[in-house]
Amino acid sequence: MLANETRIGSIQAAVSSILRAVGENPDREGLIGTPSRVARMYDELLGGYAADPVAPLNNALFDAEYDEMVVVSGIEFHSLCEHHMLPFSGVANVAYLPDRQIVGLSKIPRIIDMYARRLQIQERMTKQIAETLSTLVEPLGVGVVLTASHMCSSIRGVRTRGSKMTTSSMLGEFRTNRSTREELLSHIRC
Repeated sequence: MLANETRIGSIQAAVSSILRAVGENPDREGLIGTPSRVARMYDELLGGYAADPVAPLNNALFDAEYDEMVVVSGIEFHSLCEHHMLPFSGVANVAYLPDRQIVGLSKIPRIIDMYARRLQIQERMTKQIAETLSTLVEPLGVGVVLTASHMCSSIRGVRTRGSKMTTSSMLGEFRTNRSTREELLSHIRC
């Protein structure tokens, strides 16, 4: 990955080129500083590439004698579609069945945020969250359900305003045990 200053400088130059290509003058009063602001914005929105998937856990795995479902629901996320670089935003619901360990509550939103801060497709992001939690926590099962609105389909193309897409990834007991999966879905319908 490029050094931060090099990356931001490259993005600034690209934004200036885009402004010129659409007929704008990047040096006019209202646009002075825009390439720099856009570069810093992309550096923030796409910061997930530099993140280590293990880092969000930050030693927050705890031994626990708890074998019931843990559900963290209503976690807001924002990402950029890799096809058009337009935002998609939604809510993530994550559940796991502990085996020997539980994970600190704030760590699940951190995992979601790490994957959201990359150019994404919702389907891949859903799977990445489930697989990372499964690998790091080693539960009996993981279920992830994301529901999001995509600007790439609401402001361009078919312009389907108000539509939402739901994706899920079910691993372990959530995939093989229908009643476990149904329990998760009942929790997130509340």
